[in-house]
Amino acid sequence: MRVVVVHPQADTCARWSAALGERLPDAQVRPWPVDWPDTDFAVAWNPPDAFFEGIRVKEALFCAGAGVDRLLRHPGLPAALPVVRVEDAGMGLQMAEYCCQEVLRVFRRQADYELQQRERVWRELEPLPRERFEIGIVGMGVLGGQVARALRVFGFPLLGYSRTPRSVEGVECLSGAEALPRFLGRCRVLILLAPLTPETDSLFDARRLAMLPRGAWLVNVARGALVVDGDLVEAIDRGRLAGATLDVFRTEPLPAEHPFWGHPRIRITPHVSAVTLIDETADQIAGKIRRLRRGEAVSGVVDRTRGY
Repeated sequence: MRVVVVHPQADTCARWSAALGERLPDAQVRPWPVDWPDTDFAVAWNPPDAFFEGIRVKEALFCAGAGVDRLLRHPGLPAALPVVRVEDAGMGLQMAEYCCQEVLRVFRRQADYELQQRERVWRELEPLPRERFEIGIVGMGVLGGQVARALRVFGFPLLGYSRTPRSVEGVECLSGAEALPRFLGRCRVLILLAPLTPETDSLFDARRLAMLPRGAWLVNVARGALVVDGDLVEAIDRGRLAGATLDVFRTEPLPAEHPFWGHPRIRITPHVSAVTLIDETADQIAGKIRRLRRGEAVSGVVDRTRGY
């Protein structure tokens, strides 16, 4: 059995190859490029355009991260090749930590206190009412469900929105396009965890941002292209939104001249809300490879018509 690993960073590619080689001792695991005409499996993150020109992947392509939108847009991706995404593998806990931190920061008005500190103002601010501080999560998959469960312990009213109906304990779940305005109208903090698909690209434009309550806060830990950058800045500058926490961007790294960098009401982190943990993810991928070789079904196979 052959397994090829492709990653834009050579040291990370070598770590992936070593981790999978340990878990698949009977396989040949090599970092790309290789001189093989074909391979049984590939594990990839942002493969170059030339990847599929030099090798044929016979059984399945595994994404080395949670988001598959870039892989699905790859110009050489064979139409019939199964693509398998990572399911949690340690990312859910990280995402829950990140989102809880930002929700609590907004609820405790830390952004306002930071502005007061810069102006040397000593003033106690009115606490926000917990029972009316509704948190909305767009995307109620594995990660969205884990974030919701983590937030539940703080006693906030929780809302979930997804394309199709979901049921999560302690969360009021809404679905379908007709429910989106009603959902957005209640969110004091809006957390984006939806995949990037043709339907969600630029979904949060000026019109939909205006559906949020005045003073709402946006947290985007999904994909930068879900949000229209200029519309978000304008909504904050006009006081429609209180601010935003952004971990993902249309262009990464974020260009130095981008207005997000210097905005006093926008918090930026460099796509670190849930980093891929190689050991945990290699465990999952190796287990799925073994099951596929035995002719068994695996979870996480991407439906290309939906984009995730």
